[in-house]
Amino acid sequence: MSIPTTLSNDGQLPTRGDPFAAGLDLYAAEDCVVGRNQMLISTGVSMAIPEGYWGNIRSRSGMAYNHGVFTEAGVIDSSYRGEIKVLMYCTNREYEVKKGDRIAQLIIQPYSTMNPLKVDTLPSTERGEGGFGSTGK
Repeated sequence: MSIPTTLSNDGQLPTRGDPFAAGLDLYAAEDCVVGRNQMLISTGVSMAIPEGYWGNIRSRSGMAYNHGVFTEAGVIDSSYRGEIKVLMYCTNREYEVKKGDRIAQLIIQPYSTMNPLKVDTLPSTERGEGGFGSTGK
């Protein structure tokens, strides 16, 4: 399945690192420096994600582990047609991004359209109301 994609003059078509990669690599369309404050980085890419799917923008594991560079707020709805931008910050120090660098990965996933329904009680389970740490013994 292909995803219709448009590019600005500075955009680069997302790619897979290998045929079995879950994510598409997103590339920076600009030079910038990522610091502790969040910043939006342009990709120069717009997509038509199929109905019933959403785009999940995730950190690149090597950037997170080696440089402390992370992405945030990465939900792309199938109805969105604007430029995909990546919200990034760096926990360690400043990190220099060059135009054409791989900055994040986009995972296309199906989603459910179930709506919440108000009920008086929930069905019981063995776990019940056990929260953090309740399943690890």
